Amino acid sequence: MKHRFHNKTVIITGASAGVGASTARAFAALGANLVLIARGQEALDKIDSELKKITQVLTFAMNVTDTKMCIHMLEQTHLHFGSIDILINNAGYHARGNVEDNQAEQLASMVDVNLRAPIELSRLTLPYMRQEKTGAIVNVGSLAGRTPLQGAATYSATKAGLRAFTYSLADELRTTGISIGLVSPGPIDTGFIMDELDDVEDIVFSQPLSTSDQVADAVLEIALGKQVEISLPKSSGYLTMVSYLSPKLRRLLRPYLYKKGRKAKEIYRKLKS
Repeated sequence: MKHRFHNKTVIITGASAGVGASTARAFAALGANLVLIARGQEALDKIDSELKKITQVLTFAMNVTDTKMCIHMLEQTHLHFGSIDILINNAGYHARGNVEDNQAEQLASMVDVNLRAPIELSRLTLPYMRQEKTGAIVNVGSLAGRTPLQGAATYSATKAGLRAFTYSLADELRTTGISIGLVSPGPIDTGFIMDELDDVEDIVFSQPLSTSDQVADAVLEIALGKQVEISLPKSSGYLTMVSYLSPKLRRLLRPYLYKKGRKAKEIYRKLKS
């Protein structure tokens, strides 16, 4: 795999922690040039100081929903590295709770960060990839985008939309040499959910936790362009497929999955204390 990514320019959003940071480390180990994007400069500086010892790194403290900043970032990236080869749309936002309990700005932010921004950044990046007649876009989705998830209706909708966008654009790009795919993980052992343990729906923890490194490995696999989607864990991917195709079965399984998730959550809570 190393020769496939050596000296390639990889843009990663949400790169300062969790899956984004693990993905940055994985690409750096394979000799890729990195463009790391996050909202906080301090966190970016920390991973920059770590990875610039082994590869070239550019950082941009910016909001991925700001189109002007995205255009500027792409221009500066191309000017510095001469090409844009891989885009990882990883940045995400989740305001947990039922729809009626969310504020309007929270709902809008989930749509903007999780769906509009990846679509827009993909659109802006494609002309650079077309110049090279090759490239890869990887979207970080969620199992919540494969089946409805109560208590996370808007988040689930944005990830379902991202999944539909990925499959549709994959067909549009089929003959261009540019690939697009997504990774759909279940719960990940990062601060994204573990720091908000009490606010996360119990049913989420009915599925095994993945590590950020496991998700990063899946991102690299998708970036090779040989498949459109990887679900983590695979067994949970099958479960979401069945539950989507059979709503009645999903409702029948729900009490069992909530009970299983509550038990798992208590274990994680004790481990944190």
